[in-house]
Amino acid sequence: MRLFQSAVAAALCLSAACAHAAGLRLVTVEADGAAPLQMAVWSPCAAPAGEFKLKNSTLPGTADCPVVGDKLPLVLVSHGFGGSFTGHHDTAETLADAGFVVVAVNHPVDSGAGDMTRADTLAALVERSADIKRAIDYMLDTWPDRAKLDPAKVGFFGFSRGGYTGLVVAGANPDIRKATAFCDVPYRKPSCEELQRNELPAQAVVHDPRVKAMVIADPAFGPLFDRNALKDVTIPTQLWASELSGEDKITEINPGYVTAINQALPIKTDYHVVRNAGHFVFLVPCSASLTAKLPKICTDRPGFDRTAFHKELNADILAFFRKQLDVHQP
Repeated sequence: MRLFQSAVAAALCLSAACAHAAGLRLVTVEADGAAPLQMAVWSPCAAPAGEFKLKNSTLPGTADCPVVGDKLPLVLVSHGFGGSFTGHHDTAETLADAGFVVVAVNHPVDSGAGDMTRADTLAALVERSADIKRAIDYMLDTWPDRAKLDPAKVGFFGFSRGGYTGLVVAGANPDIRKATAFCDVPYRKPSCEELQRNELPAQAVVHDPRVKAMVIADPAFGPLFDRNALKDVTIPTQLWASELSGEDKITEINPGYVTAINQALPIKTDYHVVRNAGHFVFLVPCSASLTAKLPKICTDRPGFDRTAFHKELNADILAFFRKQLDVHQP
């Protein structure tokens, strides 16, 4: 997990995976007593495809393109440990091209694009869900084009810690004390010392009933959820698991955790196991230069084609949200 920090957050934008561009703008949401929330917003766009330049990279996209359409569905995107709003940009672009507005957040507590000093504390287990609520509040109440959104059609996509975040937003109540399951490793996290001192976060996790359907991939922190913790998660859920994530030696993730979550959820999920795949296959396909810099993040098992997989992944995610949010194909 230490690899997945600021270098990844900046460099994942360099993927050559996407053929189309959508409208794209960056937004900062300020709040009293909370860190600013950096977000990227993709939207349907009628202008010619262009390039959107970030500090260290370029994404397909048309800057500040007027939003096309009315009663548009909204999807929130939550990254994993050390990630950023660029890590799933191909999925965001696919949805935006199909008529969705997509908002990906940089979680202040553990985004590699910001300050990672608190990333391994218990704060990450409670603050992330509050970030999603803040993002939805902004989009439905403050965003200049909010009148074009349908507040009854809100979805969520999350990877790794973002998958954990989605479960919480959808109603799960994790037992944070069970995070001791991740302490018996060579790298002892600050969260282990907090647990030893019984210093649990004063802030409660946040649920948001406005989210009506979710897609989660390799959700982290599985031992924090048992059947009782997941009993209130009843929205339609598409769940993805990588078959070989345990070989990536990431303490927060393994296939058994995802299987247990699938079995404990009170609803039947649209469950997918990605064969011959490690944890990072859900991130955008890497460019050749990025693969050279971060081979453990970018190099997949022999015979696995991440670019081809993402075409399937994004098509399935789009079909799921269209069905569950009752979105008609334009």
